[in-house]
Amino acid sequence: MADPSPVSDGPYRPGYELVAEQLLEHIAEQNLRPGDRLPTEAGLAEILGASRNVTREAVKVLAAIGRLSVRRGAGIFVAEVSGGLVDDPLSHFRPTSMEDVLMLLDYRTVIESQTARRAAGLATPIEVRTIREGARSSLTAAQQNDGHAFARADEAFHDAVGAASHNVFLRSSVAGVRRLASQSDVLLFHGDAPGSLEVAARQHLAIAEAVAAGEADLASELMVEHIATTQSQFERKIRDRLFNLGERAAPGAPARPPADSGPGDSGLPPQTSVS
Repeated sequence: MADPSPVSDGPYRPGYELVAEQLLEHIAEQNLRPGDRLPTEAGLAEILGASRNVTREAVKVLAAIGRLSVRRGAGIFVAEVSGGLVDDPLSHFRPTSMEDVLMLLDYRTVIESQTARRAAGLATPIEVRTIREGARSSLTAAQQNDGHAFARADEAFHDAVGAASHNVFLRSSVAGVRRLASQSDVLLFHGDAPGSLEVAARQHLAIAEAVAAGEADLASELMVEHIATTQSQFERKIRDRLFNLGERAAPGAPARPPADSGPGDSGLPPQTSVS
């Protein structure tokens, strides 16, 4: 297999992203489970048909998003699933697969719409204030085009809505599904905002006001709309990726050299999500 290389036409994707996708596919095909040991970097490079440098960067990014565990002197392992459920099928979640991401967003719609509905009926004044603060912080970050600050505010907002549902299982589900979504953010968006941060922030504000007003149906509807916006962004990004893969496979398609990173350069993109 040739070393993965992004095509010159269309959005550029570094080699480590492509190898990271292949490595996740390899883990699923081999039915490897959390705690299972993988070959060395050299062995993975041979299996995936990639260079050692690109393979090393792919391992780094998968470790950073919690899919691999690299233990000095011991090797590379499939990371333990949060909660220790060894047979949890989520250990094979593919963050760049249209099918898997759409299932994840469908689940988010079910869980977070009900979470917002309950928050509208149960939120205390302090919880309402926290939700509003998260929404306003996300708008400030969006207007300053600060992706890192937006990501923090976005997480705070959604967690605050989860807390206001007064159901620890709903809150935990919201946090868990967002951890999986962040894996797609890293591998698909590569530090670029998938859509308008300000649009997402204003949706946060609308949800916050519906919760504050105790309008349960409206809060639920607005959360559904918010996640639908995220879904359209993911679908567009994944379709772009599939189109580029098809062009790269076409005979005579021009290609860029693999994106090997130098020693000590993790090459990891910031996690900027619109969700």
